[in-house]
Amino acid sequence: MAQQFVETKVRADRVVVFMKPTCSYCVRAREVLAQYQFRPGHLEVVDISGRSDMSQMQDYFLEITGARTVPRVFIGEDCVGGGSDLAELEQSGKLQGMLQTIGALQ
Repeated sequence: MAQQFVETKVRADRVVVFMKPTCSYCVRAREVLAQYQFRPGHLEVVDISGRSDMSQMQDYFLEITGARTVPRVFIGEDCVGGGSDLAELEQSGKLQGMLQTIGALQ
């Protein structure tokens, strides 16, 4: 069920952030993404903290991304990592190009 839920969210043309509201790295990831103008429906932030399958979801993240931690940030179908990884992409100037490549920006 957790795997199916994740798979229904991750799409080639959108950015999905799986997060918990109390996590400082999750807050950072949202701040980085807030600098961009996304097309409607092309950015989704998913709070997994209240889900009964949260642990299984994090196990699935470990399986497909190499880490259980949140945030798990997917740009298109690729996981780029967590909050620090996203901030590094932004600082290096690569993030905007990645977002444009998948057609997520206005």
